[in-house]
Parts: sequence; C-alpha cells; structure tokens
Amino acid sequence: MEFFDFHHHKKHIRYGIYNLEIGRIPPDFPYSIGIHPKDIHTDDIEHQFKWLRSMMFQTCFAIGECGLDSFVPVEQNIQEEVFLRQIKLSNEIKKPIIIHCVRRFYEVISFRKKADQAMIIHGFNKKHSIAEDLLKNNFHLSFGKAVLYNLSLQHTLKTVPLDRVFLETDNDDFKIEELYHKVSEIKGISPERLNEQILENLETIKNG
Repeated sequence: MEFFDFHHHKKHIRYGIYNLEIGRIPPDFPYSIGIHPKDIHTDDIEHQFKWLRSMMFQTCFAIGECGLDSFVPVEQNIQEEVFLRQIKLSNEIKKPIIIHCVRRFYEVISFRKKADQAMIIHGFNKKHSIAEDLLKNNFHLSFGKAVLYNLSLQHTLKTVPLDRVFLETDNDDFKIEELYHKVSEIKGISPERLNEQILENLETIKNG
C-alpha cells in the first residue's frame, strides 16, 4: 500500500504534500507554499508575497514551510514579520501552516495565539520537554528520518497522541514505508492503521 508523506521535496512523490520552492511551478497534486526564513529577500519581500498569493491554486494544501531559524543570516525581527504575515495569510485563506523552526521554539509558540488554523512543526527531533510544550499549545508534530535511529526521539514519539502525529521524508533519501513501519512498532499498531490515522489527521487540520 501507499503511505502518505506529509512533507517532502520530491516531485515524483504524488501521495503526500510537496514543498514548493520560490519561483517553481506548482504541481497538480497537493503542495505547500511559503517563504522559508533562508529565502527571505529583505529588499524584495513585497514581491515575494505577491508571488506567494499568485500561486494559491486549488491543490495548495498549506502555507509553508515558514517560521524562524536562529542560523539564518536574516534579522530576527524581519523573520518574525514575514512569519506573522504568513500566519495572517493562513487565517485569510483557511489553510494550515507547516513550520520550519531552528532554536526558536518558544518564539514560535508565542505566535500560536495569532493563528486560527492548525500549525504543524515539520521534522521534529528535539527534546521531550519541547514536544510537551508544543502539544500543550495545540501544535501537531511531523517526524522524519531521525525516528529510525534516535532512541530519545522514539521515547518522545511514544508519548505523543496519534491524532497529533504526521510522518515525512523531507529531503532525506529513504522510503516513507520505513518510517511507517518503525512508528507502528513504537505505537503498537499496524502500519495500515497508522496511515488511516494520519489521513484522519489531515482532514482535521484541513478543516481547521
């Protein structure tokens, strides 16, 4: 069977959400579109938002990936301004937000109250305490390749409610089936049931 890949960068994978990069043409299957912190052009932000709005076609599933990144050489206040504008766009068009976050989790949490739609942290691989704080603030968590080998992350995932979980390959070179089988072991359910649950989760975030 096919397993849903919540966040990926591979155009040959149709059963999932493709992350569309700035300047690319949208595919005819579900995609997300946003201004990643590393792609913020401080002298061209308005043009970037104009492009973003122009790409909101029928198969656009989510805004993102967008967020905050402490390693990106763009001033924090500008990153926050661009992130907030994308949250407001998400509210306006009623689409969930896929979030990229590097060492700025508590700043991201502070923005949660401004969002009307679901917010999903992609590629989550941080401490258990951060996962708990995100869950308390009604975030969903999408897990990737690190689950296959990171024992601490496996322990965290075991405690995350199934209705808050997504699975993704991101831009890593491995098959999403591997991840589903590992997570099904951790959660004590079949891979098929896990896939069903993730599809249910998709419907939940799609409907706000």
